[in-house]
Amino acid sequence: MIIKTLAENTSISKKFGSEHGLSLYIEVNDCKILFDTGASELFFENAKKMEVDISHVDYLLISHGHYDHGGGLEAFFRENTKAQVFLHPLAFGKYYALRSNDKFEYIGLKEELKENSQIVFTSNNFVIRDGIRVFSNITKTEPPPASNNRLYMEEKGKMIQDTFLHEQNLIIEENEKNFLVVGCAHNGITNILQHFYNLKGCMPDYVIGGFHLSNRSGEDNESLDTVGRIGKFFMDTNGKYYTCHCTGIEPYKRLKAVMGDRIGYLSAGSEIKI
Repeated sequence: MIIKTLAENTSISKKFGSEHGLSLYIEVNDCKILFDTGASELFFENAKKMEVDISHVDYLLISHGHYDHGGGLEAFFRENTKAQVFLHPLAFGKYYALRSNDKFEYIGLKEELKENSQIVFTSNNFVIRDGIRVFSNITKTEPPPASNNRLYMEEKGKMIQDTFLHEQNLIIEENEKNFLVVGCAHNGITNILQHFYNLKGCMPDYVIGGFHLSNRSGEDNESLDTVGRIGKFFMDTNGKYYTCHCTGIEPYKRLKAVMGDRIGYLSAGSEIKI
């Protein structure tokens, strides 16, 4: 497996642009997968620099209905007219963030893209092909991230807390190894891992993505004690972790202190081979 980070909050050098968003390019078995498109066309610009041809992508998965993961969707459709694009049926809902000025800002996807013929709407446990599937509808046995507190959805004309039923996670199987790829883990990374275990009867060998332990505004971040407990939970799974985006740099440093070489960070321009 090859994973190239096309968009992320940081970059490995000035050669690559960065933004508040996430896009991962994955080559596995005989297929090319794009997981999220970041907030803009940046994923496409960085892809060219990393010798990734977006027109050759077979599958695009959008993890949830927020702009920082699907903001580049229109650019993707312009560059690729053959790939199947997998979204949760609720991904085009009306999603908002309550900013520090106490005003709601729309952070959802462009609704007009919903009618594109490449889109395939998924279900709670949806098989894309042998060894590749997505799952959603996470049971929350542990509290979701505190950084969800300022995230809302519009339902019947009223603003309510986002339920994150629109969030889905990717499972890839290769060479008897299980990979879990998450976008923001708004449903709680430990809850998602437990759901994975209930589906597969084992924990993943590798976990890749954002864990939402911090908030862009700096408010409602997880305490370092909570992050430390999550790190110990990760260690008990015996998996290898690569994180990025909404995990946050300070929470990542805390996880690194607990986990050592069992966790790494993915910045735009980075490439890993597993």
